[in-house]
Amino acid sequence: MLSLSLPLVLSLLLLRPNLPVTAQTTIIPSTSFSSPSTFQQYWNYLYPWGSDHNGSARMRGSPSDRSMIDVNAGTLTLRATQTTNPVPPTSTSNPKPAIRYASGAIHAKHQVTVTAQRGYTLSGEFSAPTVRGTWPAFWLTGVNSWPPEVDIGEWKGTPENWFNTFNTSSVVRSDIVPWPADLSFHSIRAVLAAQPNGADVRIQFYMDNVLRATQFGKGFVGKPLWLIINLQMEGSSGTPGPSGTTTYKVRNLQVSQS
Repeated sequence: MLSLSLPLVLSLLLLRPNLPVTAQTTIIPSTSFSSPSTFQQYWNYLYPWGSDHNGSARMRGSPSDRSMIDVNAGTLTLRATQTTNPVPPTSTSNPKPAIRYASGAIHAKHQVTVTAQRGYTLSGEFSAPTVRGTWPAFWLTGVNSWPPEVDIGEWKGTPENWFNTFNTSSVVRSDIVPWPADLSFHSIRAVLAAQPNGADVRIQFYMDNVLRATQFGKGFVGKPLWLIINLQMEGSSGTPGPSGTTTYKVRNLQVSQS
């Protein structure tokens, strides 16, 4: 057997090519929903652009109004209830549907920007309503333009989750996976990494730790993205929506850079 001296071994190791080293940096910890004060370190209320979007729910939420947004013991709960006499009566966002619900939305203070040197992993456990007229989501959308958009969790009134990547309004990749209708918690994870061309982003989607889809965002590298959790209603999920209170729960949510 060949015997090598320690100095020779060290010199041989120094001659090896540099190998990539991956380190994880936690951006949003899994404890961000542990209390209202911790929540406000990492999250803002409403959508980044305000209270309205493309469904029939108007979002409510602030440090003094948490009626639609509850944070307690590590779980975020968003609620939607029917409302009357909203002002203004229609959404301020296209396609400007009539407002019929009050609900909750939050967005992360940190903007997700994939670069050639920096990828992201976003994960959590979700109890999502799937009845007609409920439209909860966990998604990324462009800060400066639309698209890009990546829907990590989107439930549109059926017991299915939609994994989506929008490259344009018409160039869209969707992979639809079954989702239980019993409001049990299941895990979702998205891993975003720049491709060798330095422009595109690969998105790997997991449900319950099983890879379910791989999609690509063309030109997504370097584009900042908002991370949003919201309980929208009706719109793409059908109508009429439920008359009672709808709840959407999230726990163990974590965002990390690699």
